[in-house]
Amino acid sequence: MSVAEYGAYGGQYVPETLMPALEELERGWAEIRADSGFAAELAELHRTYVGRPTPLYLAERIGEGRRIYLKREDLCHTGAHKINNAVGQALIARRLGKERIVAETGAGQHGVAAATVCARFGLECVVYMGAEDMERQRPNVERMGLLGAEVRPVEFGTRTLKEATSEAIRDWITNVESTHYLIGSCVGPHPYPEIVRELQSVIGVEAREQILGSEGRLPDAVVACVGGGSNAIGIFAGFLDDANVRLVGVEAAGAASLGAGRPGVLHGARSSVLADDDGQIADAHSISAGLDYPGVGPEHAHLRDIGRARYVPATDEEALAALHLLAEREGIIAALEPAHALARALELDAELIVVCLSGRGDKDLAVILSHAG
Repeated sequence: MSVAEYGAYGGQYVPETLMPALEELERGWAEIRADSGFAAELAELHRTYVGRPTPLYLAERIGEGRRIYLKREDLCHTGAHKINNAVGQALIARRLGKERIVAETGAGQHGVAAATVCARFGLECVVYMGAEDMERQRPNVERMGLLGAEVRPVEFGTRTLKEATSEAIRDWITNVESTHYLIGSCVGPHPYPEIVRELQSVIGVEAREQILGSEGRLPDAVVACVGGGSNAIGIFAGFLDDANVRLVGVEAAGAASLGAGRPGVLHGARSSVLADDDGQIADAHSISAGLDYPGVGPEHAHLRDIGRARYVPATDEEALAALHLLAEREGIIAALEPAHALARALELDAELIVVCLSGRGDKDLAVILSHAG
């Protein structure tokens, strides 16, 4: 097990059989990230395939005295920020000589992104998804199939993201020579939290430049939803060194591993997790499949402990109200995940706010309509 990467958190808590794969990935990542050819290829794919840079949009009709800007990751190819990470990791997998990708997904957006890049680069793709999530995210299941991926349902436990991740890891252990595990969030054993953070940091780098161009100053606060935490760590990365910019992560109230959790190990890393007094991982719940996870990336736990970021909950009802407000006043249907972030941003005591709108709401329409009225 390696030394933790983020204060008391991080590390590699994995079976011995996975250590060679993690060591290969760590060595490969160190070489790849320093390769100007990799950076140039990724930048070109961002421009021509992902659709970057994404706009920073001033939502004038919802601010009520605040200037609220939305970082429009919902306009990325596939409809969410997940494609940023998936494209980068596909390039890494090819450089490591892997021909097969295994992934986990909750809301389905990471699964769609993984299936998309596998189609683009000719890689075999297997996506594990909880049966409960497959029922409430049917459009994304259909999209993955259309893209050529095999979606394997997970029928045990809560039948959601936690179990899907466990199954993906089991598959990886069995097929480690040929397979790259394309993890979707800033969780898992080192070096995954670092890789995902770096691949998603394009969000924060762009947002910082854009807000300076629009307003001539930095925002008072940057707000993002937090499940595993990839969109949040991506946008936070652009502002971490700006001490006067508040960083606010918003968790689902029923899955608040930073607000109500304790230190523990989940899926290969030590972080803040929902667990009982005996250390057994507890069930999480959210109307949003993408936030329905009992853990969080280790860097978020560290940022909480050192006071650099604050993490607050939003309920399902608050998220739905914010989603309807944005749709009715701005003509933007957000995913349920960033609707949690918007709910808290609307209450912040701040004049200038940037919210990461991490995905669009097509996938959530059935859930949203089932709660109408």
